[in-house]
Amino acid sequence: MTERIIRPAGLWAAETSDPAGALAVRALLQVDAAGDEDAPGRFAHDLLICLGEVTGAAAGRIEVDRADGRGAVPLASFGPAMELASQTLIFPVAVSRPWTGQIQLATSASLWGRVLGELAAERFGLALENERLREADLRRQTWLTFLAEASELLAQSLDIKLTMALVPRLVVPRLGQWCAVYLADGPDELALTAAAHTDEALLPELLALLEAAYSGALSDRWQDVLRSSSLTVMAAPMDGFLIPLIARGQRLGTLAIGRHPGELRDPDEIAIAEDVARRAALALDNARVHEERRKVAQTLQQALLPPTLPKIPTMGLGAEYVPAADGIDVGGDFYDVTQFPDGRYLLLIGDVSGKGVQAATVTGLVRDVIRVLVRDGKDLPAVFATLNDTLFERRERHCTIALAVLDEADAAGRVRVTTYLAGHDHPVLVRADGTVSTEGSWGTALGLLPRVTCPEAIVILEPGDALIFFTDGVTDRRRGDDFFGLERLKATAERLADLPAEAMAARLRAAALEFSNEPQRDDMAIMVLRNDYGDLLRTQ
Repeated sequence: MTERIIRPAGLWAAETSDPAGALAVRALLQVDAAGDEDAPGRFAHDLLICLGEVTGAAAGRIEVDRADGRGAVPLASFGPAMELASQTLIFPVAVSRPWTGQIQLATSASLWGRVLGELAAERFGLALENERLREADLRRQTWLTFLAEASELLAQSLDIKLTMALVPRLVVPRLGQWCAVYLADGPDELALTAAAHTDEALLPELLALLEAAYSGALSDRWQDVLRSSSLTVMAAPMDGFLIPLIARGQRLGTLAIGRHPGELRDPDEIAIAEDVARRAALALDNARVHEERRKVAQTLQQALLPPTLPKIPTMGLGAEYVPAADGIDVGGDFYDVTQFPDGRYLLLIGDVSGKGVQAATVTGLVRDVIRVLVRDGKDLPAVFATLNDTLFERRERHCTIALAVLDEADAAGRVRVTTYLAGHDHPVLVRADGTVSTEGSWGTALGLLPRVTCPEAIVILEPGDALIFFTDGVTDRRRGDDFFGLERLKATAERLADLPAEAMAARLRAAALEFSNEPQRDDMAIMVLRNDYGDLLRTQ
């Protein structure tokens, strides 16, 4: 802002009642510094005009350097364009660094001129410091909001691929024109895993540039920053910085951020970028740990389930297992099929209380004990008694289980199935004509009481009939306060009467999952036994 000051002749000489110096000081102190956000500019203008009047300066200027890359910027001036000369007085403005400022006056170095100039510089310094503090507070609040939003978004994802894709999207365009995430691929290698650019059309060009940089001279620098714990600044043509991604003392990779060309630099941007890198590294590490736990749980769960189901003459078998939504803990649901020495088959499905390694241990124990005892020819009451004694002594977990013994089909294709329910849900019988009912007699869960009772129940499967076993994860599937429940399961099964066992199990699984959009709280297991005798006759 430039304004030529015309000072009325004899303005100060006319004041004879008080010394001219006192009037000048009073005039400078009466310049109003209050106002809106533009107050420093207006105040600088008014203060400089007053200072020029009381000192008789021919010209004056106030410059401020806000450390934003623009250098010293004139905030107010009067008189002809000034050049620093011997007749120019310079008064530094007292403001916290990195800001600086000064008042320049084209006047002789009189005592009063210096006193008045220093007074003006002090007053303007207070106003400028207030502006700096306001801007710093606003900038801090803005960055804190950005970091809070970034943390919330990063915390919502435990998928490592999604997290890797999210990180550069958070950085661009707030902290840079482009961003790339490199993760460690071996002890001394980095692999580009995700990138983003403010202009999506320029992303292929960016990827080519990054590839050239990585395989060229910049490769050594990027490898160095992987082994370093500090930030590295990149020069043109890739103006920006490389920040190591470190979480829990482990170097995960590097975050590369390219600055906006020609844009003024925020003094806090490097500190904010380092903070984002720390949060991103922690999110990536959390996702990595979660993925490792999920894989371990998946591997352990698969080891607790039969890899394939046996082929039983005239019978069809179908089974489905769905882990809980997080997938990081081994569930307690299981199923298995084994064979008696006399050739009969035993189907079992169960649910061990709890989740995790302890539940998996009990699951494996129950399955293996049943297999060993059955192959040794033990009758099922003895099997239940042995299992109950073992679990009751451990007092860690209890178990519900349903067993079904299959006899060979008779001449008419009918199959006798003997069921035993140790605290387990009743299986659903689906007749060939679609009639649905529950079967079995409820007994005592294993591991709760010193003695158990599991009465047998007989079901005759006619050709086309099916018997559905399931765990409570199916019926307890929730949608708000509503449950999938036994009635919905029966209604679904009724519509599936003409399907083979594999298809029935798959459809029941899909129906339970599609019932609700809520995360699945419990694992679920489904096992379908169907008499395919009639289907076999029709295909012959």
